[in-house]
Amino acid sequence: MAAQSSSANSNKESPMATAAATQAPSSSVCDLRDWLKDVKRLEQLEQISGAHWNLEIGALTEIILERLSTPPAVVFDNVPGFDPGRRVLVNMLETLERTALTLNLPLDLKIIPLIDALRAKLRAMQPVKANVVKTGPIFENVERGDQIDLTKFPVPFWHKGDGGRYLGTAHLVVTRDPETDVENVGCYRVMLQDKDKVGLYISPGKHGKMHYEKAMKAGKTFPVAMAFGQHPLLYVASSQAVPFGVNEYDWAGGLIGQPIDVIEGPITGLHFPANSEIVIEGEIVPGETMQEGPFGEWPGYYASANRPEPFVRVKALYYRNEPIICGAAPFKPTIHGMYRSCLRAATVWNGMEQAGVPDIKGVYLPPPAQRFMIVVAIKQRYPGHAKQAALVACQCHAGAYLGRYVVVVDDDIDITDTNEVLWAICTRTDPALHMDLLRRTWSGPLDPIIPPGQKGLNSRMIIEAVRPWEWRDKFPATSAITDETRREYSTKWAKQLANVQARQAQARFRQD
Repeated sequence: MAAQSSSANSNKESPMATAAATQAPSSSVCDLRDWLKDVKRLEQLEQISGAHWNLEIGALTEIILERLSTPPAVVFDNVPGFDPGRRVLVNMLETLERTALTLNLPLDLKIIPLIDALRAKLRAMQPVKANVVKTGPIFENVERGDQIDLTKFPVPFWHKGDGGRYLGTAHLVVTRDPETDVENVGCYRVMLQDKDKVGLYISPGKHGKMHYEKAMKAGKTFPVAMAFGQHPLLYVASSQAVPFGVNEYDWAGGLIGQPIDVIEGPITGLHFPANSEIVIEGEIVPGETMQEGPFGEWPGYYASANRPEPFVRVKALYYRNEPIICGAAPFKPTIHGMYRSCLRAATVWNGMEQAGVPDIKGVYLPPPAQRFMIVVAIKQRYPGHAKQAALVACQCHAGAYLGRYVVVVDDDIDITDTNEVLWAICTRTDPALHMDLLRRTWSGPLDPIIPPGQKGLNSRMIIEAVRPWEWRDKFPATSAITDETRREYSTKWAKQLANVQARQAQARFRQD
C-alpha cells in the first residue's frame, strides 16, 4: 500500500507533457534497459525475431519454459504487422541468478540461502523515498485524444482460450484511495479493449479494488495510471504483499538502496516510473463496463468467465522509442514461478519469526504449487512446535491468501527437493494423528477447485511430517549415507563419476 500522493486533482494539466521530449532525461536508476544489459552479460538473454502476436509469442514462451531448466529471458522483436523495435520481453525472473540480480543479492546463491538473504534484507531494509522528477525517457513520445492508439503495440494473445489480448501481465497499476489520497501500486490483469480503452480486473480484497469500490460508492470517476514495461524490481513490488502503509516505490528503493525516479502524471496526479517503457493515464467512469476475460491465470487454469468489468478510458499515452512490453502471462506453474516462490517464502519466514516461532531452518513454496503449498523445516524444540509452525505459516499475512497445504518437516529434509518432502510425508505421518483441517480460510476467485458462486473461502490441510515429539528419540534412524561419507567418496571417485555422467549425457543426446 503506497504513501500519500502529492496531488488528488484528476484533471490537472501540465506543460511537461508537451515539452517533455526536449527536456533532459532522468537518471537510469531502475531502468529495464540497463537490467537487460546485465542479463546479457550473464548470457541469459535471447532474441526471437518474427513471432506473431497471435498465440505464437505465448506458445514459444511456454515451450522454452518446458524445455530448459534455466530458461533465458527472451525478447520478441520484428513482430509481424508492427514497427521493428516494438518488442515483448518474457521470462524476466525465471532463474535464481536473474532473481538475485533484480533483488540486489549475490548471484551465486542457491535457493534456501537466497531466500534467507532476501528475508534478512527485508528485515533490515528501510524504505527509500521515491524521487519525484519532472521528466524522463517515458516522455520521448506523448499522445493525447485521437492520437492515442494502443493497438500500435504488439500486445500478445497469450492463450487460445483467452477472451482477448492482454497488455497487462507484468506491469504496474497505480490507484489512489479517494478518501485518504494514499496511492497503491498493484499488478492486476489488463485487457486491450480498443485503441483507447483497457479492461481492468482486480480480485476482491486487493488494495486497488478497495480504492475502486470507494470511488464507485461515492459516484466519482476513478483515476488510474498504468506502466507496461519497467525494471522487474518494480513488477516484484507491485505483485508482492508490501507492508500496509509502505509505498511500493519506496519499498523497491529500499531493496536497492537508491530512490526510484517517478513522475507525477499530468492527467491523474498519480506517480509512475520515469524510466517506464509505456504508460497510460485515464479514468474509470461509474457504471461503465465492458466484457472481460476469461484469462489463463497462475494456477494453470482459465479463471473467471467472460463478464462485465470496469474499463479505463485512456486520456494520455506515453512511450519510449522502441518500447518494450513486459509480459508474464501465467502458464501451468509446473514450468515457472521461481521468483514468486523465493519472495513469498521470505515473507512467510519473516512472518513466522515475528509471531514467535523459533528454530525455523527454511521455508519454501514449490514453484509448481506456488501459493497452494508451503513447506517449513524446523528443529523441534517442544511439544506442539510443528503444529504451531504450520498454523502460523498458513495464517500469517503472507501465507494466508489462497493456500491449500502446509507441510512441516524436520531439519534433515531438503525442503527444495520434492522427493525428500514426499518421503517425509509418507514415512513420518499417520493421517489420523498428524493431519488437520482448517475450514473457512481466505481464498479468492482464482481458486479452481472452489465452485462458482462459492469463491472467497477454502480450507487448509496441515501435515506434521516430523518425527513424533513423544518418541522422537526412538524413531528409526535413516539408512542414507552421511554427508561426510558422501563428500569423502565423491572426492575420491570424482574422475570416474564424471566419466559416468558424461557417457550417460551423450547417450541421452543420441536418443533425443
